[in-house]
Amino acid sequence: MRNLKNILVLFAFAISGCASSHHNSTNGWISLFDGKTLNGWRASENPGTFTVDSGMIIVHGPRAHLFYEGPVMDHNFKNFEWKASVMTKPGSNSGIFIHTAYQDNGWPSKGYEVQVNNSHTDWIRTGSLYGIQNVKEVYVKDDVWFTESITVTGKKISVKINDQTVMEYTEPDNIGQLPDRKEKRLSSGTFALQGHDPNSKVYYKNIFVKPLPG
Repeated sequence: MRNLKNILVLFAFAISGCASSHHNSTNGWISLFDGKTLNGWRASENPGTFTVDSGMIIVHGPRAHLFYEGPVMDHNFKNFEWKASVMTKPGSNSGIFIHTAYQDNGWPSKGYEVQVNNSHTDWIRTGSLYGIQNVKEVYVKDDVWFTESITVTGKKISVKINDQTVMEYTEPDNIGQLPDRKEKRLSSGTFALQGHDPNSKVYYKNIFVKPLPG
């Protein structure tokens, strides 16, 4: 039954990936961003923080989060590989939330944040699982495009920067029993891009996901 379920999941995301022209699947990778609009995405509290230009999502403005709510896997992912091209401006802060869900305002309460920050005053750098397993090293520079990849399989999260693994974390089995981790843990959910503050400017493009069995 498990193998049949996995086959059905893979079949479902293949169909979802063909739902529109900008959700084409290549070698299992499905695009979540059409490069022209924010179709399939929903912004919280300050939607003006997110704009699209020249094939990029530009994140610049007051705190807000841009949640994927499109058709791929009905925006509910469990095991997956995610990758995006990212570029930060000096002093900027952002993040990629996983296993999260839309909320109108505030910092997302569900799931984990994978950090995007090469030179902000916050010392927790790009590739960190924010507040859980933090990276102090700076692996990439501002004003340079880099690839940030996130893989979730079961209880394990790994993050790569330009194909270099910078963070690996295995979630304890009893994590849901901790009072402050009932929602901040692995379950399933969508992705969100973070607009951190008006002084931060970060660019995202080539946003892809590859759903995995399980």
